[in-house]
Amino acid sequence: MKRRKGLLLTGAAVITAGGLVAAFVTVGDGAAEEAAPKAAAPATTPIGKGDLVDTTAVDGTLTYAGEHVIKSGASGTVTALPKEGRVIRRGRALVRIDRKPQVLMYGTVPLYRTLQLGVSGGPDVKQLESNLKALGYGDGMTVDDTFTYATQQAVIDWQDAVGHTETGAVDQSQVTFLPAAVRVADLGAAVGDSVNPGQKVFTGSGTGRVVQVDLDTGDSTLARKGAAVTVELPGGKVVKGKISMVGTTAKAPAQEGGSSTIDVEIKLTGKNTGQFDQAPVRVNLRSRRVKDVLHVPIEALLALSEGGYGVEIVENGKARLVGVKTGAYGGGRVEISGQGLAEGMQVGVPAT
Repeated sequence: MKRRKGLLLTGAAVITAGGLVAAFVTVGDGAAEEAAPKAAAPATTPIGKGDLVDTTAVDGTLTYAGEHVIKSGASGTVTALPKEGRVIRRGRALVRIDRKPQVLMYGTVPLYRTLQLGVSGGPDVKQLESNLKALGYGDGMTVDDTFTYATQQAVIDWQDAVGHTETGAVDQSQVTFLPAAVRVADLGAAVGDSVNPGQKVFTGSGTGRVVQVDLDTGDSTLARKGAAVTVELPGGKVVKGKISMVGTTAKAPAQEGGSSTIDVEIKLTGKNTGQFDQAPVRVNLRSRRVKDVLHVPIEALLALSEGGYGVEIVENGKARLVGVKTGAYGGGRVEISGQGLAEGMQVGVPAT
């Protein structure tokens, strides 16, 4: 390599991915020339091109969606309770008081009155009739908002099957309406306890899996309802999810010097999320997406002694160091740009 005489020469060196030394010589007018290593790196990978998603990882808690307080509808003694973690579905007993079951039926309107012959004009009647049909009762019954003789006979048949006195009328001691199946989270009573109407029996939750995040308000722009995220579960498995709720009220810091936070809830769309409740997880929130860029594995970057980064381009068994500008990071890769770079070029990486 020829040099111009009379100019000040300074040197800088960097260790390449293959463990070799590449020398840069800077001449007095600011130009830079490169001295290529004698051999290529022991391992290479091609420069890729495409979209790159930049993510930020935050802590979250894996739990179950929703909360329901299950209360006694009758006075008496608790004679049976479900175990914590059990899922109770339509037609099954939430609790037994004096051996009589308080049965779960699906609906959004609480049972606020006794449903019996002649009652009409409310969605609670239709809810009851829909559940009786789903459970196999009332073949000749029309599902509407009127409690007819056909409804009464369906109720009598159901009461006979589950062990209630066959009155043909339904009240809170017999049925509790909830939107869907309920999972027993925390028992509030024990077998043998005396209870009264309205007294807590247990706390339940939905069966869907969600992740709750206390997100620093400084990162609030990362959370957008409907945005896709990934969640790393205990054990390392990664599942997909979507942000289902973003709080609008900031909470005070949990400790002095901490940051205020907002509530973010993520609904998991992946399956096999395990049975852990209140388990710590890591949530990857998308901070930005860059489109159609060149990118390489992060480990292909080489720190230059004079500052910045470079990559080792390998061609025809020889290597040369090229300075690059980095951009977005995501998925273990980094966006790069620089003169002469192109998709498919081989870059040196550490041998594995």
